[in-house]
Amino acid sequence: MEKLIIIGSGPAGLTAAIYAARGGLNPLVVSGREAGGQLMLTTDVDDYPGFEEGIQGPDLMVKMRKQAERFATRFINEDVVSVDFSRRPFVVKTESLILNSNSLILSTGASAMWLGLASEQRLIGKGVSSCAVCDGFFFKDKNVIVVGGGDSAMREAAYLSKLCKKVTVVHRRDKLRAQVALQELVKSKKNVDFIWNSVIEEILGQEKVSGVKLKNTQTGEISQMQIDGVFIAIGHKPNTDFLKGQLDLDEKGYVVVENETHTKIPGVFVAGDMADYHYRQAVTAAGMGCKSAMDVEEYLENQKFGV
Repeated sequence: MEKLIIIGSGPAGLTAAIYAARGGLNPLVVSGREAGGQLMLTTDVDDYPGFEEGIQGPDLMVKMRKQAERFATRFINEDVVSVDFSRRPFVVKTESLILNSNSLILSTGASAMWLGLASEQRLIGKGVSSCAVCDGFFFKDKNVIVVGGGDSAMREAAYLSKLCKKVTVVHRRDKLRAQVALQELVKSKKNVDFIWNSVIEEILGQEKVSGVKLKNTQTGEISQMQIDGVFIAIGHKPNTDFLKGQLDLDEKGYVVVENETHTKIPGVFVAGDMADYHYRQAVTAAGMGCKSAMDVEEYLENQKFGV
């Protein structure tokens, strides 16, 4: 019997683990096969407080995990298969274990979305990527496209501009949604261009990407462009499929939150990008992780489970 199980190991889950462990809850973290969250796919993190020179995303997650381990947080490196909130204690099934807990913190984050093209799926790993950090090196001094207009797309473009000969941002609208600071950063890069009001109809190439077929959303005009790589940065999908039928989700699949971190089920709390579709920052996820751990501690005390 666990006092607290934390599902997920990004900034939200690990911050929750640090606070919960220091609060005497002896948390168990089911970290998942892809532990560490989206920061594992991020290079320069310049906006997380405390690192004046910046820090690499994977390095930040390693530091957070080691900090949680220092306070005796335990980890299971498996994915959650299902949960059962209809009984007490709650039941969490992983790939090989059945776990029981008096409280839960859900912090499984979100994953990158794709365009949904057959050519895209066929060429993933052959010039199509959703991670500039992972694959940018392979396109050094080459020409690439970044698809999207939000913060993720601007971060990808800024990173790739350091490696690639030319970066072209393709956006379906005529203006960006990204925060102003990121827009200005990317627009200041001499090797970054923009193609507005356009979408990719098809990614061309057999064994590797050789170009794209573009469609103008205003005129319907079709054009082709030679390119070496395509980086998709059009948003994220919350990792909440395992919660369907167990918890209220909105139309996009995000967990419906009541009062900061509470769900409709007493004892089940949420933190990070699986509930936050607005900010989606490491620091806000970490802050929500802190809140969830403190809320769990109060809940367990009130239920007389003890801490």
